[in-house]
Amino acid sequence: MGGILGTVAVVRRYPVKGLLGQDVDASDVTTSGLAGDRGLALVDAETGKVASPKNPRVWRGMLALSAAIEPGGVRVILPDGESVRADDPGVDEALSRALGRKVTLTATPPERAALDRAVPEEVLSEGLTARVAVEETVLGAGAPPGTFFDYAPLHLVTTSAIEAVGVEAVRYRPNLVIRTAGEGYVENGWAGAEVAVGDEVVLRVTVPTPRCAVPTLEHGSLPRDTSALRMPAAHNMVEPMPGFGPRPCVGVYAEVLRPGRVTTGDTVRLVH
Repeated sequence: MGGILGTVAVVRRYPVKGLLGQDVDASDVTTSGLAGDRGLALVDAETGKVASPKNPRVWRGMLALSAAIEPGGVRVILPDGESVRADDPGVDEALSRALGRKVTLTATPPERAALDRAVPEEVLSEGLTARVAVEETVLGAGAPPGTFFDYAPLHLVTTSAIEAVGVEAVRYRPNLVIRTAGEGYVENGWAGAEVAVGDEVVLRVTVPTPRCAVPTLEHGSLPRDTSALRMPAAHNMVEPMPGFGPRPCVGVYAEVLRPGRVTTGDTVRLVH
């Protein structure tokens, strides 16, 4: 076995794509990521696209809602403190009212699952309510079919990168926060590597994660913080893949080579 990269500090799943998530002590991991992660999503009734705060003018309110898996299913906690279960008959009405736009909660991706991603630099310069350029992004290019992942089934962020940026890790919506000893964006060097997490799980790190406007937005009680994008834009411009062009990156995406179980405190080791 290769060298130690770090240890798992946080395991987090997001039962509903685009909403705040839930920390857990441990989770099963399949080729589709953490158990229950992004198992549900909201679809905009008007456009047929998956709702995402990547387009903050329309959907930044999603980050005032949170979702958790509890015995019997998924529960969504609304901004007023009330909650609704995912299988309640009135769930679509309750979520549409909370977000001010008609949505449907679903476990089945649309035939061509896509979302709108506002150009992050324009969001920074023009503000959250401005009509800025929006790019359509098809989901799951690096994930198994039938999932709601932006790209790959797992997203890893290191404490070294978080300390370099100076913001909270939750803003980057990671599945695993890896406690590392190095300085700066150490996970950049993991791209293409295979890493073992604990005694069972093996991942292949695929590409650095390009950042959108989401980390800069309010996350529950956390205020807006534009440094979550400005800092990597100033210090970590990376080309995630050939032809993509340099982008501000924090964290890495990964695919699952060997399923198993991950637990906080697990050692993360380089395989090769």
